[in-house]
Amino acid sequence: MPEEDYLWLPREDILHFEEIDRLVDQFLRLGVEKVRLTGGEPLLRRDLPDLIGRLARKPGIRDLAMTTNAVLLKPAATALKAAGLHRLTVSLDTLQRDRFTRLARYDELPRVLAGIDAAVDPFPGFKLDSVIMRGVNDDEIIPLLEFAKARGAEIRFIEYMDVGGATTWSMPQVVSRREMLDTIAAHYGSAEPVPEETSAPADRYRLPDGTIFGIIASTTEPFCRTCDRSRLTADGIWYLCLYATRGVDLRGPLRGGVNDDTIRELITGVWHARTDRGAEARLSMRDRSPLIPLTALKRDPHLEMHTRGG
Repeated sequence: MPEEDYLWLPREDILHFEEIDRLVDQFLRLGVEKVRLTGGEPLLRRDLPDLIGRLARKPGIRDLAMTTNAVLLKPAATALKAAGLHRLTVSLDTLQRDRFTRLARYDELPRVLAGIDAAVDPFPGFKLDSVIMRGVNDDEIIPLLEFAKARGAEIRFIEYMDVGGATTWSMPQVVSRREMLDTIAAHYGSAEPVPEETSAPADRYRLPDGTIFGIIASTTEPFCRTCDRSRLTADGIWYLCLYATRGVDLRGPLRGGVNDDTIRELITGVWHARTDRGAEARLSMRDRSPLIPLTALKRDPHLEMHTRGG
């Protein structure tokens, strides 16, 4: 959950399934092949399998994925697969119940773990995402990796990023890729890089026993140069970068009667003019503090990481 006294997006601004469907069509016509439903928490959306079914039937989507906190996953996992969802990612930063409650601001680890176990059969090889923070959960790198191995999942360790709701972020809390690899090597032996040509954010490694894991080092070693992702919020604001403080309103033209050709022209113009290098710019700062102060975060919900699909 976000900070207390949080300003939520107005319900009437949230895109209807038909609007999401239409906007996705425009991105597909412009060459997008991968779509991920994220959040916030997508399983809070009523009738989510209906949306997944709409998207899964589109021949232009080569990869349809979803990221969830898994609190509501157990009763939904089979329906998500039946609706046509290709892949699943679960966010899990700790296996300790008291620590989970402090991080997430709710006591739901048992339901999360039950949801993860429910995903094993319908989504073999699903991914687990774990943000590693010094002094918070950096002692769980090996337990989390073992947890993933036991379920046939691929874990991705993520450096702590200074975006959105990370209002208490500081550089000393960041556990770098090098430190993570050292911790893993001390337990298992050296991990070998898995050679790949991809724009995916994670660099993948193979343990001596063949286990694959990934590390997303966007804080200490940004990948802005190869980033080809953008994010559409639940209320139709399009962001080109997680570090962007402003986005492009696509809901307004959509509801204002603008035709599809004009919407695609808007998307194309913005994309071709993009100069986003948010993570690189942050890395170059001498005195690096949290990106968004708490006062601004509570005033504008679009500044929250989870609002734009973190």
